[in-house]
Amino acid sequence: MKRLNSYIALPTLLCIGLTTACGQILSVHGQVSGWTSLNPDNAQVAQSGLRYVPELSIGKGLDNDLSADIDLSLNGVGSASSVKNQHPEYEGSIKPYRASFRLSSNRFEIRAGLQKINFGSATLFRPLMWFDRVDPRDPLQLTDGVYALLARYYFADNANVWLWGLYGNNETKGWEIVPTPKRTVEYGGRLQIPASTGEIGVTYHHRVANLAGLPGFPVGRMADQIPENRYALDGKWDVGVGVWFEAVLVHQQTEFPGLKYQLQWTVGADYTFDVGNGLDILTEYFRSENPANAFGPATGIGFSAWSLNYPLGLVDRISGILYRDWTNREWYRFASWQRTYDDWALYFIGFWNPDILQLNGNQGVGSTFAGKGIQLMVVFNH
Repeated sequence: MKRLNSYIALPTLLCIGLTTACGQILSVHGQVSGWTSLNPDNAQVAQSGLRYVPELSIGKGLDNDLSADIDLSLNGVGSASSVKNQHPEYEGSIKPYRASFRLSSNRFEIRAGLQKINFGSATLFRPLMWFDRVDPRDPLQLTDGVYALLARYYFADNANVWLWGLYGNNETKGWEIVPTPKRTVEYGGRLQIPASTGEIGVTYHHRVANLAGLPGFPVGRMADQIPENRYALDGKWDVGVGVWFEAVLVHQQTEFPGLKYQLQWTVGADYTFDVGNGLDILTEYFRSENPANAFGPATGIGFSAWSLNYPLGLVDRISGILYRDWTNREWYRFASWQRTYDDWALYFIGFWNPDILQLNGNQGVGSTFAGKGIQLMVVFNH
């Protein structure tokens, strides 16, 4: 609760001060979602829940093209689970979702506080998922933010440069399997430049990884807090067909097996066929390895994925995602029907997956889709 109060208090005071000084009226909106799921293959047979994400924002133009805005939001969720041969279990939580102050113009942006930071070209498999955990199967696309200072500058030729520093993020994020130690600064940057009919990006990030508590780690025999550097290259082009790639090399300065190097890469393409209202098909291939040396030979895991998206009309849309785990020879299946009104959205979801997930297991809704089941979700935006 102390952390919640401290990170909400400062943006709130800034918001009040900016409102008083500039006479700007606050904007309040939010999203309410409720769901119920049935999963007879899982020990957690049925689950129902309710989530509310209220958001308060203010924006005001200052001198010339300079503007300031503040974004505050919370994530409150409660759920009830019915477990085989047991009494129902109830859970609830409320935590900050976004709390940031931004100063921006036509060419630059500076944002401080709890915010979402993401970049890259991939959709279904994202090696550059460093600071978020957006699951492509989640209709709401919710993800926790990070406490950071982010600066971006946009050049006249559409090139842009990013610089960031993170502090106070003591839980794993993105693909991380070990957290960052408390009171430790992370930093990095990204350069994104035009390249023919698309763009290419180069990204770097540095942090300290805390290996203490990792299963099998030899306590006392080697350092448990080690430097970690991430290097990435990505690009995306429109050549009639949209094509893209992402490649990431992670280096941890340790001799612990399987952690010194990690190599991940994705290639993908998409195309909208002139069928009916337009049939969009997307495919990606993903590979993750842990070589003993950078770019050396290694075994790993490989996934392919195909997604389909088709609008039935103005309010109805169907979509599906099919994953293939080539290493474990398993399929992941996901299908959704969506009906959207002005403020309301209805989702009916079906899934048929392995009981133990090797895909997106560390992401927000990954475990929800284990086994076979259905889910009904209703969303209201105000």
